Amino acid sequence: MTEEEQAVAADFGRAVNMTAKELERWLATDESKAVGQKDDGGESTGHESGRRIVALLQAKKSSLTEQDYAHMRKVIGYVHRHLAQRPSGDVRETRWRYSLMNWGHDPLK
Repeated sequence: MTEEEQAVAADFGRAVNMTAKELERWLATDESKAVGQKDDGGESTGHESGRRIVALLQAKKSSLTEQDYAHMRKVIGYVHRHLAQRPSGDVRETRWRYSLMNWGHDPLK
């Protein structure tokens, strides 16, 4: 693993605060499937990303590809941008939180 890959993996580990099991359970809910941008009316970008994040969390570090690191960078960017847009008030049952959770980050943790 290069220094850059180590840095990306560390940032990804900080951005994604849900375990693979927690994220899998979340992705199976109606709330998870109801949020996010859907290009063709099917699965949202965030939901698809969540499935990929589960695979990344379960993968051996030595087997990660450049595409995997690129997706990790995408996740890090999304989580940071989305956290900066936190709405006021209780976010427990908001589309904002649900969308973040699709990307592996639960802001209430």
